[in-house]
Amino acid sequence: MRKHILCLGDSNTHGYCADPSDCADGGIRFNENERWTCLLQKKLGSNYLVTEEGLSGRTTVFQDPLHESMDALSVAYPLLKSHEFIDLLVIMLGTNDTKERFNANAAAIAVGMERLINKAKSVDCWQTEKKNILIVCPPQIKEGFNDPVMGEGCIEKSRQLAPYLKDVALRNGCYFVDAEGCEFNKIDFMHLSRKGHSQLAKLLVPIISEIV
Repeated sequence: MRKHILCLGDSNTHGYCADPSDCADGGIRFNENERWTCLLQKKLGSNYLVTEEGLSGRTTVFQDPLHESMDALSVAYPLLKSHEFIDLLVIMLGTNDTKERFNANAAAIAVGMERLINKAKSVDCWQTEKKNILIVCPPQIKEGFNDPVMGEGCIEKSRQLAPYLKDVALRNGCYFVDAEGCEFNKIDFMHLSRKGHSQLAKLLVPIISEIV
Protein backbone atom coordinates (compact mmCIF):
# COMPACT_ATOMS: atom_id res chain seq x y z
CA MET A 1 0.00 0.00 0.00
CA ARG A 2 1.30 3.45 -0.89
CA LYS A 3 2.02 5.98 1.82
CA HIS A 4 -0.71 8.60 1.72
CA ILE A 5 0.24 12.24 2.21
CA LEU A 6 -2.57 14.80 2.49
CA CYS A 7 -1.63 18.45 1.89
CA LEU A 8 -4.06 20.81 3.61
CA GLY A 9 -3.73 24.46 2.73
CA ASP A 10 -5.01 27.62 1.12
CA SER A 11 -4.50 29.18 -2.31
CA ASN A 12 -0.80 28.33 -2.32
CA THR A 13 -1.75 24.65 -2.05
CA HIS A 14 -4.59 25.04 -4.54
CA GLY A 15 -2.03 26.55 -6.92
CA TYR A 16 -3.41 30.04 -7.49
CA CYS A 17 -1.36 31.99 -10.03
CA ALA A 18 -1.59 35.78 -9.76
CA ASP A 19 0.63 36.27 -12.82
CA PRO A 20 -0.76 34.44 -15.88
CA SER A 21 2.53 34.98 -17.72
CA ASP A 22 4.20 32.74 -15.09
CA CYS A 23 1.80 29.86 -15.71
CA ALA A 24 2.25 27.57 -18.72
CA ASP A 25 -1.49 27.53 -19.40
CA GLY A 26 -1.85 31.31 -18.94
CA GLY A 27 -4.64 30.80 -16.41
CA ILE A 28 -5.18 31.51 -12.74
CA ARG A 29 -4.02 28.09 -11.53
CA PHE A 30 -0.67 26.41 -11.99
CA ASN A 31 -1.04 23.07 -13.74
CA GLU A 32 -0.03 19.56 -12.69
CA ASN A 33 3.52 20.10 -13.91
CA GLU A 34 3.89 23.27 -11.81
CA ARG A 35 2.05 22.93 -8.50
CA TRP A 36 4.22 21.97 -5.52
CA THR A 37 1.89 19.13 -4.54
CA CYS A 38 2.15 17.53 -7.99
CA LEU A 39 5.91 18.08 -8.10
CA LEU A 40 6.13 16.47 -4.68
CA GLN A 41 4.31 13.41 -6.02
CA LYS A 42 6.73 13.12 -8.94
CA LYS A 43 9.81 13.51 -6.76
CA LEU A 44 8.65 11.04 -4.09
CA GLY A 45 7.66 8.42 -6.65
CA SER A 46 5.15 5.62 -6.97
CA ASN A 47 5.40 4.44 -3.36
CA TYR A 48 3.58 7.60 -2.28
CA LEU A 49 0.15 9.08 -2.93
CA VAL A 50 0.08 12.88 -2.56
CA THR A 51 -3.39 14.41 -2.34
CA GLU A 52 -3.95 18.17 -2.42
CA GLU A 53 -6.68 19.81 -0.36
CA GLY A 54 -6.21 23.51 -1.10
CA LEU A 55 -8.87 26.22 -0.83
CA SER A 56 -8.24 29.89 -1.57
CA GLY A 57 -8.93 31.95 1.54
CA ARG A 58 -8.74 29.04 3.98
CA THR A 59 -7.80 29.80 7.60
CA THR A 60 -6.94 27.57 10.54
CA VAL A 61 -9.94 28.30 12.80
CA PHE A 62 -11.22 31.78 11.96
CA GLN A 63 -14.70 31.91 10.46
CA ASP A 64 -14.83 34.43 7.65
CA PRO A 65 -17.85 36.78 7.70
CA LEU A 66 -17.50 37.29 3.93
CA HIS A 67 -17.24 33.65 2.79
CA GLU A 68 -18.61 30.48 4.34
CA SER A 69 -16.68 27.33 5.32
CA MET A 70 -13.24 28.93 5.09
CA ASP A 71 -11.90 27.66 8.42
CA ALA A 72 -10.23 24.26 8.36
CA LEU A 73 -11.35 23.44 11.90
CA SER A 74 -15.07 23.25 11.13
CA VAL A 75 -14.57 20.94 8.13
CA ALA A 76 -11.65 18.91 9.51
CA TYR A 77 -13.64 15.79 10.34
CA PRO A 78 -15.37 15.21 6.97
CA LEU A 79 -12.31 16.43 5.09
CA LEU A 80 -9.91 14.02 6.79
CA LYS A 81 -12.35 11.12 6.77
CA SER A 82 -12.90 11.53 3.03
CA HIS A 83 -9.16 10.99 2.50
CA GLU A 84 -8.59 8.15 4.97
CA PHE A 85 -6.24 6.45 5.53
CA ILE A 86 -3.49 9.05 6.00
CA ASP A 87 0.17 8.48 6.81
CA LEU A 88 1.14 12.16 6.91
CA LEU A 89 -0.86 15.37 7.10
CA VAL A 90 0.96 18.44 5.78
CA ILE A 91 -0.64 21.71 6.93
CA MET A 92 0.40 25.00 5.34
CA LEU A 93 -1.95 27.66 6.68
CA GLY A 94 -1.64 31.04 8.37
CA THR A 95 -1.47 33.59 5.57
CA ASN A 96 -5.22 34.25 5.51
CA ASP A 97 -5.34 34.29 9.30
CA THR A 98 -3.39 37.58 9.15
CA LYS A 99 -6.39 39.38 7.62
CA GLU A 100 -7.34 42.52 9.50
CA ARG A 101 -10.97 41.44 9.95
CA PHE A 102 -9.91 38.49 12.14
CA ASN A 103 -8.04 40.79 14.55
CA ALA A 104 -5.56 38.03 15.48
CA ASN A 105 -1.87 38.55 16.15
CA ALA A 106 0.79 35.94 15.33
CA ALA A 107 0.53 34.31 18.74
CA ALA A 108 -3.25 33.93 18.40
CA ILE A 109 -2.87 32.49 14.89
CA ALA A 110 -0.53 29.86 16.32
CA VAL A 111 -3.12 28.98 18.98
CA GLY A 112 -5.56 28.46 16.11
CA MET A 113 -3.08 26.07 14.50
CA GLU A 114 -2.82 24.19 17.78
CA ARG A 115 -6.59 23.73 17.90
CA LEU A 116 -6.51 22.42 14.33
CA ILE A 117 -3.68 20.00 15.15
CA ASN A 118 -5.60 18.59 18.10
CA LYS A 119 -8.74 18.23 16.00
CA ALA A 120 -6.85 16.42 13.25
CA LYS A 121 -5.35 14.01 15.76
CA SER A 122 -8.82 13.18 17.09
CA VAL A 123 -10.15 12.00 13.71
CA ASP A 124 -9.83 8.25 13.12
CA CYS A 125 -8.26 8.61 9.69
CA TRP A 126 -4.70 7.55 10.45
CA GLN A 127 -2.93 4.66 8.80
CA THR A 128 -0.55 4.06 11.71
CA GLU A 129 -0.58 4.55 15.46
CA LYS A 130 1.66 7.62 15.17
CA LYS A 131 -0.26 10.62 13.86
CA ASN A 132 2.30 12.30 11.64
CA ILE A 133 1.66 16.01 11.08
CA LEU A 134 4.06 18.40 9.35
CA ILE A 135 3.44 22.11 9.91
CA VAL A 136 4.77 24.30 7.10
CA CYS A 137 5.02 27.98 7.94
CA PRO A 138 4.10 29.86 4.75
CA PRO A 139 6.63 32.30 3.27
CA GLN A 140 6.24 35.82 4.63
CA ILE A 141 4.07 38.31 2.76
CA LYS A 142 6.48 40.68 1.03
CA GLU A 143 6.82 44.45 0.78
CA GLY A 144 4.71 45.65 -2.12
CA PHE A 145 1.63 43.80 -0.86
CA ASN A 146 -1.43 46.06 -0.95
CA ASP A 147 -4.78 44.33 -0.62
CA PRO A 148 -7.47 46.52 0.96
CA VAL A 149 -9.76 43.51 1.47
CA MET A 150 -7.15 41.66 3.52
CA GLY A 151 -6.47 44.94 5.30
CA GLU A 152 -3.65 46.33 7.38
CA GLY A 153 -1.00 44.52 9.40
CA CYS A 154 -0.71 41.38 7.28
CA ILE A 155 2.99 41.79 6.45
CA GLU A 156 4.01 42.31 10.06
CA LYS A 157 1.98 39.36 11.38
CA SER A 158 3.26 36.99 8.70
CA ARG A 159 6.85 37.97 9.58
CA GLN A 160 6.26 37.08 13.23
CA LEU A 161 4.49 33.76 12.63
CA ALA A 162 7.31 31.20 12.20
CA PRO A 163 8.62 30.97 15.80
CA TYR A 164 5.10 30.71 17.19
CA LEU A 165 4.15 27.93 14.76
CA LYS A 166 7.40 26.12 15.45
CA ASP A 167 6.73 26.20 19.18
CA VAL A 168 3.20 24.87 18.70
CA ALA A 169 4.40 22.12 16.35
CA LEU A 170 7.14 20.88 18.67
CA ARG A 171 4.94 21.12 21.76
CA ASN A 172 2.35 18.90 20.09
CA GLY A 173 4.76 16.32 18.71
CA CYS A 174 4.53 17.56 15.13
CA TYR A 175 7.24 18.23 12.57
CA PHE A 176 7.97 21.78 11.42
CA VAL A 177 9.59 23.56 8.48
CA ASP A 178 9.68 27.22 7.52
CA ALA A 179 9.06 27.79 3.79
CA GLU A 180 10.57 31.28 3.87
CA GLY A 181 12.81 31.66 0.83
CA CYS A 182 10.36 30.05 -1.58
CA GLU A 183 9.72 32.72 -4.18
CA PHE A 184 6.57 34.84 -4.33
CA ASN A 185 5.37 36.62 -7.46
CA LYS A 186 5.86 40.36 -7.95
CA ILE A 187 2.16 41.01 -8.58
CA ASP A 188 0.49 40.53 -5.20
CA PHE A 189 3.58 39.51 -3.16
CA MET A 190 1.73 36.72 -1.32
CA HIS A 191 1.41 33.84 -3.77
CA LEU A 192 4.08 31.43 -4.86
CA SER A 193 5.60 31.86 -8.30
CA ARG A 194 6.23 28.84 -10.51
CA LYS A 195 9.79 28.84 -9.18
CA GLY A 196 8.45 29.07 -5.63
CA HIS A 197 6.33 25.94 -6.15
CA SER A 198 9.40 24.07 -7.37
CA GLN A 199 11.46 25.32 -4.43
CA LEU A 200 8.81 24.22 -1.92
CA ALA A 201 8.59 20.71 -3.38
CA LYS A 202 12.38 20.43 -3.29
CA LEU A 203 12.42 21.60 0.34
CA LEU A 204 9.81 19.07 1.45
CA VAL A 205 11.02 15.91 -0.28
CA PRO A 206 13.88 14.99 2.11
CA ILE A 207 11.84 15.97 5.17
CA ILE A 208 8.84 13.83 4.15
CA SER A 209 11.08 10.93 3.12
CA GLU A 210 12.46 10.87 6.66
CA ILE A 211 9.02 11.01 8.29
CA VAL A 212 7.25 8.30 6.26
